[in-house]
Amino acid sequence: MAAPTDSPATTNEPYVVEDCRGLLKVMSDGSIIRSADPLVVLTFPDDGSVESKDLLFNSTHSLYVRLYRPVKTPPNTKLPILFFFHGGGFCLGSRTWPNNHALCRRLSAELSALVLSFDYRLAPEHRLPAAIEDAEAALLWLKSQCTGPDTDPWLAESGDFTKVFISGESAGGNMTHHMAVKFGPTGLSPVQIRGVILIMPALFEKELTRSELECPKTAFLTPEACARYSKLALPVGATREYPALNPFGPESPNLENVDMGPILVIAAERDILIDSNLNYVDRLKKMGKKVELVQIAGEEHAFFSIKPLSEATGEAIQAIGRFMNQTGAGSD
Repeated sequence: MAAPTDSPATTNEPYVVEDCRGLLKVMSDGSIIRSADPLVVLTFPDDGSVESKDLLFNSTHSLYVRLYRPVKTPPNTKLPILFFFHGGGFCLGSRTWPNNHALCRRLSAELSALVLSFDYRLAPEHRLPAAIEDAEAALLWLKSQCTGPDTDPWLAESGDFTKVFISGESAGGNMTHHMAVKFGPTGLSPVQIRGVILIMPALFEKELTRSELECPKTAFLTPEACARYSKLALPVGATREYPALNPFGPESPNLENVDMGPILVIAAERDILIDSNLNYVDRLKKMGKKVELVQIAGEEHAFFSIKPLSEATGEAIQAIGRFMNQTGAGSD
């Protein structure tokens, strides 16, 4: 029987060689097709309690940050500043996705915080360490807002630059780790980083962990998906020991004497990355780091942003609130 006319063997038309949830397709000719659709196509209710706006923070790469502020913020009240870096395997995601937008509204309302949700360059068009470089640029932008003459009015009116927290989910949690290593509590002075929050961080080890090996095929994030994202995000030829992915690899910085400040790790019980998250916490504790672990029962990877209005996400937000208060956001 003759091969179908649309078979890659019988046509010069490009065909899909990598497909990330239908939102990103890499073609056989090297071209890339991105969908404008978000991962979660839902409408989330907005009670009007939080206002938001977009600002350009990196003109070189046309990157934007979305600011969130509780509407009923009393005059002359300074709010803690919470960074948030979205997830997506370094390949997907946007501050504009409805689920991320709803999540940041909730964070701002329930934490009484000025939330800053940053975009960053995505792979494979921009492979690592591009995303980490953009996170660094985001923090330096905040420092310029603190010290420069053109501070955004919301930050000037409502932002407390002495009470800044860095957070991120999945790939964003990975980026948060690297910001803690890069800047620590005082590396952005006069901005003060009071703590970092890693939510199901995408941090890997040389060998597959037990939770990776035993991950069910029906999981939200599978080993195959992890391998696909890594292949697209890492520099060509890099492995799981690449420093951006493996914080304890042979080419990664020695963290023994690095002041990372207080750290909160939020892990999900049924996450493929649960073992690597627990190992991360254990190794940092053995180094004497101030690390707190919160496990959310029954949840899978990325529940925090995929289900922004869920009870599980609410539980995680409560843990974040306690952490922020304990590390100084609740007192001068």
